[in-house]
Amino acid sequence: MHFFKTGALLLLVSSALLFVPAGCNPSGGPDPVTPVTNTLVSSTLIGQFTTDQLRSRFTGSNVGFQLFIRYPISVYRVTYTTTNTDGKSITASGALMIPTVNSTTGIPMLSIQHGTITSDDGAPSNYQSGSEAYTFGSVFASQGYIIAAPDYIGYGASKDLPHTYEHRNGLATASLDMLRAARQVLTDKSVNWDKRLLIAGYSEGGYATLALQKKIEEETGSEFNLVASSCGAGAYDKPAFMKQILNNTTSTDPSISRLYLWVLLTYDRIYNLNRPASYYFKEPYATRIAASGYTANLGGLSFNQVVTDSFKQAINNGTDTDFIKAAQDNDIHDWKPRTNTRLYHGDADDTVLFLNSQNAYDAMRARGATNVQLIRLSGANHATGILGYITGTYDFFSSLQ
Repeated sequence: MHFFKTGALLLLVSSALLFVPAGCNPSGGPDPVTPVTNTLVSSTLIGQFTTDQLRSRFTGSNVGFQLFIRYPISVYRVTYTTTNTDGKSITASGALMIPTVNSTTGIPMLSIQHGTITSDDGAPSNYQSGSEAYTFGSVFASQGYIIAAPDYIGYGASKDLPHTYEHRNGLATASLDMLRAARQVLTDKSVNWDKRLLIAGYSEGGYATLALQKKIEEETGSEFNLVASSCGAGAYDKPAFMKQILNNTTSTDPSISRLYLWVLLTYDRIYNLNRPASYYFKEPYATRIAASGYTANLGGLSFNQVVTDSFKQAINNGTDTDFIKAAQDNDIHDWKPRTNTRLYHGDADDTVLFLNSQNAYDAMRARGATNVQLIRLSGANHATGILGYITGTYDFFSSLQ
């Protein structure tokens, strides 16, 4: 599920870049202390692009994009060290985009966690034509934002490793270490970052963004001045969502069923369950999945029709404690955020069900979080909800001026 689908969406995204002027501190918090953590391995210039070059990317139905190009940008491929889910240090990567802005007060950084991609071509650090980083990220940068865009583990420099799909700590750790590497690049290049950090993402990016926020708030002290988090349509309540998928008819779109399959296989691998496909899946799907993984043909069935009755029963009665613990370890819906947070979600979303955001909001409010809002996008599904997410994020960040 890519973050942006059409030229119209991209145009809306570009308008969202006007929301926070450089130099203000909407958080009102203290200046962050200088941390000692530096994950940077290297930064390589991909290219420097003039405003004319950036405008030339947008023609036809996307010609309106040209109106939002303000500054030239420099794009870097950043490699850095991070920790994989097995505890081993690895090299990961991401894109860092820096606008050429003369600002005495400094400019903010926006960390963008991308949605689901199934090919390395879409990794931000590859900066290929048509990717989110090449289009959406570049327009954000041209509006005066430093853009940090992690590839995640499994793409870019770590493409030979399995992607940590919907894994809380894998996504959050790679995103956090990308921010640390980006900070060092900005220092080395004397870029005037005003230390404000905003984070955003939709779908897998929404889940990754909330996981990153939780990690920053709970583990990094005053290392970052996080002022706002905008999360769209993420699968935050993993245990409840899992039971819903296993016990109810969901979309029969093969591309959606394969996403659920991908999560299940990822957890089986990361938590060393290493079960045969036949434990989870009926035939002929078990054989197909054993051979092809999450790309297997599921025959256009709802996911609950593919899994075995015994697996469903073990989840429902609590006897499969290992898989239940894996789901619980990736649950990020029940905690108390300190940062101004908005959860956007379409109530007709048949890919990532609305209950994820509703449950997160209810749990956070019950813990006393008054700075969290749930924005219900009435009648929107996973694709059409992107519109409301982008325009809502625009209003949200604008209000922090």
